[in-house]
Amino acid sequence: MFIQTQKTPNPNSLKFLPGKKVSEDGPYEILDKNQTNNFLIRNILSINGVTGIFLGEDFLSVNKKNDIDWENIKHIVISHINEYYADGNESIIGNKSNSIDDDNFSEIEKKIINILETKVRPAVAKDGGDIKFKEFKDGKVKVELQGSCSGCPSSTLTLKQGVQNLLCHYVPEVKSIVGEDDEQAAEQGYKPFIPKDERDV
Repeated sequence: MFIQTQKTPNPNSLKFLPGKKVSEDGPYEILDKNQTNNFLIRNILSINGVTGIFLGEDFLSVNKKNDIDWENIKHIVISHINEYYADGNESIIGNKSNSIDDDNFSEIEKKIINILETKVRPAVAKDGGDIKFKEFKDGKVKVELQGSCSGCPSSTLTLKQGVQNLLCHYVPEVKSIVGEDDEQAAEQGYKPFIPKDERDV
C-alpha cells in the first residue's frame, strides 16, 4: 500500500493520503489518545512529538512539536497506517450521522455556515485543515481552525484577507472574523499577526 504525503502551509503539520476512505462522518480533530478507542489514532498520538491528528474524508493531518524533525517520525506514522488498513479496516471513522442541526441557527448564521461549507472548507481541506463555525455576535464571526490550520503562522492572514472578505461580500451583517486561537492568545496578552498595510498608524 502506497501512502502519499503532502506538505501544508503549516511546517508542523503533514498530510497523509492512504488512498482509502478515512472519515465517513465528517472531519474530526483528536488531540488526546484518551479521546478515542481507535488503535491507529492512539498509536499515532503515542509517537514522541506528535500533538494531534485531524481526519478528513480521504486524508489524515498529523501535527508535531516544533523541535521534532519529520524525518524522525514520518515513517512511523506511515507504518501504523499501513498496518491498520492491511488488517481489513475500510475507514478510520465510520458513519455516525454527525450532522449539524440547522434549527439551532438564525437565518444569518445559516448563510454564514453555508458559505463556510461550500466555499471555504473545500479549499482549507486541500491544505489538510478545517474551519468550523462557532458563533456570530455583534457583527463578529468566531470560527475554530483545525488540523494543519491550527497554529499555522499564515492562518490569521488567511482569515483576515480571504475568509473575512468573502463573508462580508455575501453577508453584509458580517463585519469581522476571528479564530478561537487568536482570542485565546489575546486574553493571554499575545497579539495576532496583522499585515503591515492593515495596522493602525
